[in-house]
Amino acid sequence: MKQFVFWILIGCFAAPSQAQITLESCRQKAQANYPLVRQYELIEKTKEFSVSNAAKGYLPQFSLSAKATYQSDATTINLKIGDFALNRVAPKDQYQAMVELNQQIWDGGNIHSQKELAKANSDVDREKLNVDMYALIERVNDLYFGILMLDEQLTQNTLLLDDLERTHKQISAYVANGVANSADLDEVKVEQLNALQKRTELKSSREAYVKMLSVFTGEEIAETALFAKPVESVAPLTDPAYFRRPELSWFEAQNGRLDVNEQMLQARNMPRLGLFVQGAYGNPGLNMLKDKFETYYIAGVKLSWNFGGLYTLKNDKKQIQVNRAQLDSNRDVFLFNTRLQATQQNSAINSVRALLDKDDEIIALRTNIRKAAEAKVSNGTLAVTDLLREINSENKARQVKALHEVQLLMNIYQLKYTTNN
Repeated sequence: MKQFVFWILIGCFAAPSQAQITLESCRQKAQANYPLVRQYELIEKTKEFSVSNAAKGYLPQFSLSAKATYQSDATTINLKIGDFALNRVAPKDQYQAMVELNQQIWDGGNIHSQKELAKANSDVDREKLNVDMYALIERVNDLYFGILMLDEQLTQNTLLLDDLERTHKQISAYVANGVANSADLDEVKVEQLNALQKRTELKSSREAYVKMLSVFTGEEIAETALFAKPVESVAPLTDPAYFRRPELSWFEAQNGRLDVNEQMLQARNMPRLGLFVQGAYGNPGLNMLKDKFETYYIAGVKLSWNFGGLYTLKNDKKQIQVNRAQLDSNRDVFLFNTRLQATQQNSAINSVRALLDKDDEIIALRTNIRKAAEAKVSNGTLAVTDLLREINSENKARQVKALHEVQLLMNIYQLKYTTNN
């Protein structure tokens, strides 16, 4: 037992020489290591490809076609004026191979809208990815503060073992002087074994938490690594006007995409103006009455206007309005739930601070009670079991304060996560 406590004390003195791990570094490493982070580059590449493809709508469009037909009748000319007679019959079997070039001049803003939609989709995907990446912070926080709580319990466990070791020496002296018996010494030994069991349990839990944090950060964290307590700061504001959650940017990006969809409705129902050139080789050529293979071309300006979209335009606009109303509702629900959560967390912070105000006083009283119990045992007026109960009570009071300190930090950082302010 003496050797065990000795090595614990050696570890405590050696600890400050190690570099401490911080919460912020764990967050940064976890986000850099998380597989989802690779999607940022994929989203950007997808946007570039989509915008580039939309812009190619301004390039000349080529098409090639060929056909061979046979028709039951054909154009015939039978003309006789005096001695002049003209008989022409178009061929019933016709052949044509054509190359056509179309150049868009004005498309009513359709290509521009397609480019804007590609950007809007990219913004939505990126903001959604930000939301998913932000959720990683909460998971890292839970692991980090879980380790801090276990560290505090291990520290208090060490102090308890020190007290029990000191008590064991005292009772051994009492047994030698006939003031106590070996059963009293066994009582102390049982408490020491219980404390050692508890220490094994705490170390096992801490090892599991450290391993999980190692997986998140992508770096092997030693079991003996020291974790720094984050600085206690003022609790952030719980007014929704000060929330900076990535979900709000995600809602804005979706709203921006709906704006682009409205622009596309407008562009879809606008006329198109373009140039075209057709070059062909066939029989007949432009002269339908000439049964001979010839090359020919046609060039001109083409105006087209499809009115089919006007039939559904009104409903399409109403659908966008419904989608926008649903989006606003989802945003309001998110803000309501976030504000409710922030209010609860703020109350928890105030509650823990109130508890901490009394912890030092309770510890001081418990220490006085334990010292008085030791004096009574030395006088033979108090049983060793009663002394052990007071030692455990004092240790529990210290544990409660240590846990309250970590809980306060954890609640503050939970509120910071909730508001991101």
